[in-house]
Amino acid sequence: RGVVCEKCGVEVTQTKVRRERMGHIELACPIAHIWFLKSLPSRIGLLLDMTLRDIERVLYFEGFVVIDPGMTTLEKGQLLTDEGYLEAIEEFGDDFNAKMGAEAVYELLKDVDLNVEAQNLRDEIDSTKSETKFRRLSKCLKLVEAFLDSGNKPEWMVMTVLPVLPPDLRPLVPLDGGRFATSDLNDLYRRVINRNNRLKRLLELNAPDIIVRNEKRMLQESVDALLDNGRRGRAITGTNKRPLKSLSDMIKGKQGRFRQNLLGKRVDYSGRSVIVVGPTLKLHQCGLPKKMALELFKPFIFSKLQLRGLATTIKAAKKLVEREVAEVWDILEEVIREHPIMLNRAPTLHRLGIQAFEPTLIEGKAIQLHPLVCTAFNADFDGDQMAVHVPLSLEAQLEVRALMMSTNNILSPANGKPIIVPTQDIILGLYYMTRDKINVKGEGMVFSDAKEALRAYQNHAVELQAKIKCRVIEYAEVDGEKVASKRLVETTVGRAILSELLPKGLSFDLINKTLDKKNVSILIDACYRDVGLKDTVILADQLMYTGYHYATRSGISIGVNDMIIPEEKADLISSAEDEIKDIEKQWTTGLVTSGERYNKVVDIWSHANDKVARAMMKEIGKEQVIDAEGNEIEQDSFNSIFVMADSGARGSAAQIRQLAGMRGLMAKPDGSIIENAITANFREGLDVLQYFISTHGARKGLADTALKTANSGYLTRRLVDVSQDLVVNMDDCGTDQGIELRPIIEGGDIVVDLGERVLGRTIQQDLEDNDGNVIIETGTLLEEREADIINELGVDEIRVRSAVTCEARHGLCVKCYGRELARGHLVGKGEAVGVIAAQSIGEPGTQLTMRTFHIGGAASSSASVNSIEI
Repeated sequence: RGVVCEKCGVEVTQTKVRRERMGHIELACPIAHIWFLKSLPSRIGLLLDMTLRDIERVLYFEGFVVIDPGMTTLEKGQLLTDEGYLEAIEEFGDDFNAKMGAEAVYELLKDVDLNVEAQNLRDEIDSTKSETKFRRLSKCLKLVEAFLDSGNKPEWMVMTVLPVLPPDLRPLVPLDGGRFATSDLNDLYRRVINRNNRLKRLLELNAPDIIVRNEKRMLQESVDALLDNGRRGRAITGTNKRPLKSLSDMIKGKQGRFRQNLLGKRVDYSGRSVIVVGPTLKLHQCGLPKKMALELFKPFIFSKLQLRGLATTIKAAKKLVEREVAEVWDILEEVIREHPIMLNRAPTLHRLGIQAFEPTLIEGKAIQLHPLVCTAFNADFDGDQMAVHVPLSLEAQLEVRALMMSTNNILSPANGKPIIVPTQDIILGLYYMTRDKINVKGEGMVFSDAKEALRAYQNHAVELQAKIKCRVIEYAEVDGEKVASKRLVETTVGRAILSELLPKGLSFDLINKTLDKKNVSILIDACYRDVGLKDTVILADQLMYTGYHYATRSGISIGVNDMIIPEEKADLISSAEDEIKDIEKQWTTGLVTSGERYNKVVDIWSHANDKVARAMMKEIGKEQVIDAEGNEIEQDSFNSIFVMADSGARGSAAQIRQLAGMRGLMAKPDGSIIENAITANFREGLDVLQYFISTHGARKGLADTALKTANSGYLTRRLVDVSQDLVVNMDDCGTDQGIELRPIIEGGDIVVDLGERVLGRTIQQDLEDNDGNVIIETGTLLEEREADIINELGVDEIRVRSAVTCEARHGLCVKCYGRELARGHLVGKGEAVGVIAAQSIGEPGTQLTMRTFHIGGAASSSASVNSIEI
């Protein structure tokens, strides 16, 4: 202890001192702290009752402030310019005291008597009538009381000593080549020290006032830059024109101390890898590469090796694991069984962005992901990566299994609809097997059950889309028991095969139709409501396997010949061009204005586009066939592109229109429509001008996508910020308030019926039928059954409880919130509904901010409205 090194004159002690022992710089003159000066409302300004502009003039040596007026006519705190100061000296001599710089502010703050000030403020607040004055005074009083409570003194807002950060927190690292990489803070401190020393020397030499003043101003500026670079004036830049990172920058923002290091930690037992599809997995499983699992579950393997006596020390166990002996793999299998892991895909926009799975070991280096959870993660297999985390403690494993398992998160927390819905290939397969075809092999056959139909299909006695009759078994609930009943139904072979997958208790009518995306969603929703979670998971998995199987069997692919261009396209376009020539003539003769001409041209093109699209859809979507009696009839075609769009697997009518109809009108980046439409489609190919016009839209789409992601993430952050304290914390607040809900009607059609709008809320009025009998009493939670009753009654509006009118002191009450959408039952106490709401708005916000211009719709509708007004 106390040994001092002879060479460098520093005490010999532990290295950790370099991280905790602070130094200080004694400033040659007082310096105002920029935080108390510039952060609005300016704390110094509030206390001295001066504007920020005036204080800055004093601090940066542009004017004098009167500190002690003495017996003169000047007032305390009055500002004087250089000329005014000289005049005052001539007039009053030494009777008054005025200074400039931080010393002046220091003395003014020292003179403030907080107790007297607080009393004066209270008296003023009581007597004032002005709203703005009241606001300013109460801010000031708050500040004065804060000073009194904390025991701080106002003059401490002006520093006489500057603390220095410990050296290891602002490191200086030697690079090869004799240069040094340094923390920006060192540069900022160096400037302060240089200026401070120069100022001391000037003061000792009694330099002229103007030189000292300039040096003091430069010292004030350099301390400002050290504390918060860029807050006042231009930021001080380093060698590479980059602003230096000040003390404030170290702690604020996403990369600052709080959000980067204190709230966001790096975790052990985690890894990341590319994801690939795992179509053979069950919903609760994921494929984990062996190498990854070995690393993630190391501590568990070590302890098992020691328990079994295969290794005596941790070191020996480590060696065994590194050699990857056979026993290690056996132990790994054991450890992994029943030990869930968490998978996360960035960006985690809502709570389904992290889910738990049971790992199954696989060869290779990529994680296998179940296809049905892709919607929740918003994942695809074009190179996405996912992170794996291992819950270590038993409590963590229990919690993960109960709350985060993918099988427990079937419904979306945003809208209560199933989120485990098959997409793409699966939908294509299910659509293909449930379509019907006229006059194919096996039409009209009768089967005793679905198994017989399947055998017939496997032996090529009947085709998949053949219309047949088949006996199906259905289970209805009688006295709590499921009773089987059989009936003969007209169906197709594919639907009969599919009926084998239905859980007991679901009606065959749910699948006795062409299954497109919407119908599959309805099927899964009905299954969850009527049969329960477990069977829904099994059904979803079975639908997936079946869908993939039959999508492969269908052999659907895309060829150029699938894009059928309608024969009447040329006529439609030429007639549109003739109409436009007429309008051009009217314009040249002055019958219509330029604006009218533009509107009409756009209108003509969008109508022509619609006509071509209709002709094309008729061509692609329908085909003529001969039935068993020999008559020619029309049926939906099996054109590959049409099948993909019609089933909802991929693509839409708008995209098919561009492939085989005409591309139509394009928009400029500012949203205005270019009036010469693109008459070609992708099958014919575009010429140079057409291609050039269409690049506008494509480029805007890409630019929007890049910009929108950042904005939408920030929006979610701010929404969470305002709503995170909304938690359900009481059963009933007892309010009699509520909101009136009506069906949503657009253009005369009901878009969302009333039953759907009030579903999951608590009703706030007795609902009576036409005879005046009360059907639903006040305070009932409206489930699906009640929603159907409401729709049947045809009620116009209903008053329900709402989070807006809840009267709970803190948070919300159960009754006002209603159903927890992600679970399908009444919300539980302690549910953080505010955060869920914020995420539910923020997550689709990413899709919503895409301001892509939908061609045709906007152009044609605006023109038709204009023509009505004429």
